[in-house]
Amino acid sequence: MHFWLLVLLIPGTITLLLVDSWNDYRALSKATRQVYDSALLEPARVLETSIEFNADGTLRLDPPFYAQVMLESRAGNRKYYRVEEITPPVSRLAGVSGNSIHGTTLLGMEGLPRPDALARKEGMPVFYNGMYRNDELRMVALWRDLHYEGEHRQVLVLVGESLDMRLRMRQEVWREGLFRDGRMLLLAVLLVWFSVEWALRPLLHLRREIKARDVDNLMPLDVEQVPREIVPLVRAVNHHIELYRQVLGKQAQFLADASHQLRTPLAIMRTQAQYALREPDINRVRESLSAIVRQLGQTSRLTEQLLSLAHASRTDVGPQYRIDLNALAREVVLQYLPLARERHQDLGWVDCRDGAGNEALSGVWVLANDAEIHESVANLVHNAINHSGDGSTITVSAGVEGDKAWISVCDDGVGLHPSLRESVFVRFDRGDPARKGSRGSGSGLGLAIALVYAQRNRGTIVLKDGDPSPAGGVGLCAMLHLPRQDTEPGQSA
Repeated sequence: MHFWLLVLLIPGTITLLLVDSWNDYRALSKATRQVYDSALLEPARVLETSIEFNADGTLRLDPPFYAQVMLESRAGNRKYYRVEEITPPVSRLAGVSGNSIHGTTLLGMEGLPRPDALARKEGMPVFYNGMYRNDELRMVALWRDLHYEGEHRQVLVLVGESLDMRLRMRQEVWREGLFRDGRMLLLAVLLVWFSVEWALRPLLHLRREIKARDVDNLMPLDVEQVPREIVPLVRAVNHHIELYRQVLGKQAQFLADASHQLRTPLAIMRTQAQYALREPDINRVRESLSAIVRQLGQTSRLTEQLLSLAHASRTDVGPQYRIDLNALAREVVLQYLPLARERHQDLGWVDCRDGAGNEALSGVWVLANDAEIHESVANLVHNAINHSGDGSTITVSAGVEGDKAWISVCDDGVGLHPSLRESVFVRFDRGDPARKGSRGSGSGLGLAIALVYAQRNRGTIVLKDGDPSPAGGVGLCAMLHLPRQDTEPGQSA
């Protein structure tokens, strides 16, 4: 990771330093040019102010000594100058091309290059480059109008110097700048490299710690040993570890429950089979085989419930649709009607559209996973059939109450003491020992499965008193509550 981070940072840093160096070079070149141009303008000003009229109206030039010193050539810095009178005078020199006028030399060299256009104002300098005797020059030009006793004269002052010293100075500055910027570039790259390595060191340490952990080590990572910026990342990893630990815990619990619950019926069937093999009486053999068949049925039901419980314990929720609890209740009743008849039980369904003292409903609509709600209601009905006792009456109905929709499964069996109604939702808990004998061979998983499926669909299950029992007391009523959906049935969510 740090390699790609360096690949992104170092080229960007180099680019910024190069751009900054180029800007520095341009600024320094501009400042150098301005300094040299100012030094070039000074002797031109002196020559301009040294022009005077003679008594006969002619012009004379008497430059001071220091002007002559400034115009002396030196090694690597050759000076050129010319002062000329424009003849004949022009009406206006402002902006005129220097090559379109003629002049008489008062002082200096012949043939110096003139500017393409003179200045717009008198005394204003014009800087330009030109060639003179194969020597590249930097020139300045000034023009001036002179008046004396009705006489009008015009003069042009040209001063230039070779570019050798300027170029040499620019090259020296450029070399020094390159050396300085090179050092800065190297230092910046080293700082970026060191900063990235230092900043990512806790991540590398965290990576080594995670890789060195054992497979079964699910302890949370220490957030105190990492920089503040990556604390949210470590907390997110710890949250994922905790979820994974819960999943593993559920799997371990399921395996323990399954092995515990399946071991006993398998041992019973093995004993019954061995007894049948040893028994010479055919009638007793048939009895043993019938017992094995019954035990297989119970074991098959237990296996289905264990698989259903494992499915219900998953964290992902299936697609949700708009379903009618009234129609679902009728479907489940029809599904379990044969089993209820075997036990001489009266299993019935109350249609919510009959009114039943309230306003008749066109349906009891909810938004949920139909397969999971069907399984939840089926477990409630099967639980009532299995535990209410032979000859009991079981009523299944659906309705709405405020913003909740519900399905109720009520019986008039032996019931369940209120203090035990919460514990029966625990896996393999079969409630009151006095009630166990009247309810058959339940595994204690039905209500646990029903509750898990209800909670996955934002619902819950509540146990309360059921219908009055013929033997005295009241039965048990299980109510599944889900959020109500009032709008018309539509597509999946």
